[in-house]
Amino acid sequence: MRSLHKLTPKPPNPPSLFHISPRLLTTHNPNPSSAHYDDLIDAAGRNRDFATVCRLLNKRFKEGFFNTSKTFNFISTDLSLVDDLSEALRNLYRGFTRKGAYDALVARLCRLQRVDEALRVAEEMLRDKHGANACTFHPILNALSKKQKMDEAWRVVELMRANHVSPDVTAYNFLLTAYCFAGELSSAAELLTRMEEQGLGADSRTYDALVLGACRAGKVEGALVVLRRMQDDGVPALYSTHAHVISGLLKLGYYAQAVEFVVSCGGRDMALDTESFGILASRLISLGRFDDAKFVLGEMRKRGLKMGDKLKDFYILHTEE
Repeated sequence: MRSLHKLTPKPPNPPSLFHISPRLLTTHNPNPSSAHYDDLIDAAGRNRDFATVCRLLNKRFKEGFFNTSKTFNFISTDLSLVDDLSEALRNLYRGFTRKGAYDALVARLCRLQRVDEALRVAEEMLRDKHGANACTFHPILNALSKKQKMDEAWRVVELMRANHVSPDVTAYNFLLTAYCFAGELSSAAELLTRMEEQGLGADSRTYDALVLGACRAGKVEGALVVLRRMQDDGVPALYSTHAHVISGLLKLGYYAQAVEFVVSCGGRDMALDTESFGILASRLISLGRFDDAKFVLGEMRKRGLKMGDKLKDFYILHTEE
């Protein structure tokens, strides 16, 4: 934690292939959209028509539509398509069109938990100079870190560095969050030192990881210190950051302190207040702390915060007693 002060804040049925060329490739589509392109690419991919896939990818970029998490949905049911698809992507327009398509393929493979295949595509991007950068590796580092495969994650970081791709704060945040989730605070501190040595600043995810780590280690006071530092540095807090503190206090049985924390932090961001008050009230109800929950829900009502149906029903039932 002491290393922190060194960081500077910073549709279901796709159209058939018969309709693709005449309707999209040779005529103007009056209502183009990313979802429309995804559907057409999915249809072409399932039929192994990679020439059409590439034409669609080129055209969508020219029309200002970026790839999405569903662009390469067709590989989900047939991974044998990956090599042919990767080879076909070489024919895309150079620059962002080609890089964006490869990045989308890497991300899709990671969502399918096919990290080895994703890494192979990323290495191909490096080898053939298709514009791989830190963002290309984010899904890979995220997937490995979530599975606590830290040795493999660090090997990916070294691969990046060996190919002159500098890990950014987001890349390191995936590793930092994994260490903090596992309670490995010494490893987290070493990583913070490395980030500082490389001139990287702390962003909302960095602070969120540290608050998570402190709370999971039972050091809620330390988490509050980090949160205050975050506020002093003007770094916006994530919803999850406040949720970590709430969970940490409740886990220790500090119910009054949890209520005090949420109330004292309220009034700055209505969306954050709705999330924090709602989480606290729900947790208090599940713990049988009905009086505390009624107080929190009363505060929500006074502040005009929206309650979910279950919380609203609880409040009505218990205030009419």
